Amino acid sequence: MNDIDVVLGLLVVVATLATVARRIGVPSPILMVLGGIAIGFIPGLPTVELRPDVVFVVFLPPLLYVASVFAPLQDYKRHARAIGLLAVGLVLATAAAVAAAARVLIPSLGWPEAFALGAIVAPPDAVAATSILQRIGVPRRIVTILEGESLLNDATALVTYRIALAAAVTGTFVAGDAIASFALVSVGGVAVGLIVGAAATAIRTRLHDTPVAITVSILTPFAAYIAAERLGASGVLATVTAGLYVGRHIGQLSSEQRITGGAVWQMITFLANGLLFTLVGLQLPAIVRNLSSVPVADLLGVAALVALVAIVTRFVWVFVGTYLPRWLGGPADKPGPRGVTVVAWAGLRGAVSLAAALALPTDFPDRDLVIFITFSVIVVTLVGQGLTLPLLARWLGVVDTQDVQHEEAHARAAIAEAALALMPDLRTRWPGHAELVDRLTAEYAHRAEHAEEHHEGELGAADQELLEHRQMKQELIDTERAAAREMHGRGAISEDVLRRLERDLDLSELRADA
Repeated sequence: MNDIDVVLGLLVVVATLATVARRIGVPSPILMVLGGIAIGFIPGLPTVELRPDVVFVVFLPPLLYVASVFAPLQDYKRHARAIGLLAVGLVLATAAAVAAAARVLIPSLGWPEAFALGAIVAPPDAVAATSILQRIGVPRRIVTILEGESLLNDATALVTYRIALAAAVTGTFVAGDAIASFALVSVGGVAVGLIVGAAATAIRTRLHDTPVAITVSILTPFAAYIAAERLGASGVLATVTAGLYVGRHIGQLSSEQRITGGAVWQMITFLANGLLFTLVGLQLPAIVRNLSSVPVADLLGVAALVALVAIVTRFVWVFVGTYLPRWLGGPADKPGPRGVTVVAWAGLRGAVSLAAALALPTDFPDRDLVIFITFSVIVVTLVGQGLTLPLLARWLGVVDTQDVQHEEAHARAAIAEAALALMPDLRTRWPGHAELVDRLTAEYAHRAEHAEEHHEGELGAADQELLEHRQMKQELIDTERAAAREMHGRGAISEDVLRRLERDLDLSELRADA
């Protein structure tokens, strides 16, 4: 069986498992990992190796990029303290706690090697957690914090991982040098990301060929990641920064680019996540074979203790970080203990951790054991916590969709009213189209009264009349778009609501041009 056959077979598996997951109500990442494990033990099938460079260069950049392009940056700013404590503070705290436990459990590991293990298992992957929480309708604040954490914690973990490996190779660790290296790698990554993001945006705004523009979009995360890594900077931060820059300037692109690009990236995200989680599951047989000489009880005991340390550290950090400022009389976050518990239980690990473990040098002490521990932490958190997360959220009553629904309904009514305000001017400027103006007025009045309903007016058949109708319709759409952005600019609506409104307006614009 050649590589093409393996890839095509995996795509079939991903599509099948995703369909089954949707029908039985299990998060697809969990079922894909379990499916990969089951398939991996089928006799006669070829061994499928998850190469670290494939994850770091092929899978990681596009997934980070699309998450950052559509990131609700305004919401992230609102919760910057909580996100920063999780994406930076918690990663470092988990790395330190796991390193301390590893030094006790695995005496052959030195401190640099132990910190490398800690950095490997420290960063959660929010894909599964947020998909679960969004489906059951938890408050948007919780999802936003978890998404923001996931967007940045890989950079913290991988930079820490790089420093730990360097210390393990040289046999020396100087705190000052490590801090300077951390800052240099981070700043360099941000700088490269800004340059690549600005260049990609400038190119795409000048392109009128949508397929070419989408191709530039697909190449952007790889350009940012590879350029930063070649310069010794953080490829993760470069990719995230490029995505954030493009996302903040996405309004400069054509509607066709936004709509087509959204569909393309949705497919890329689905396939990349599906393949990654399935490949993670497929690694278990090879990992077990490499550790056949070690007693199973010892393996499971060490892995269970490391997983427990990672989980408990997250709980302690989340609760202390939330309530310590309040106990000290300073400013504090508002969430109650129920929401904090859900955030603390949502530390699901993913493919990045396993890729980092597989990337360890072949002469790394107890390398196979470290890989097994990493895999075990992924399974315990992804499957164990992932399956119980919706039960916990429902049991605690952390379910609330009304705020977002009311916010979006209000925003739809507001932009429809902005379009209605333009109608008298259109009637004056286009006196020969009074019938269309009346029809559009009725349509937009209906939108304002029933924000969830949309009715598109019919266009005339004659070329000139069609052109004039399109001009009128475009002005109304532009007015709605400007009203939505104005509301977002003054903080009346969230980034998510703005995205949904703009997508509807883009679709209306494309229909008007059809």
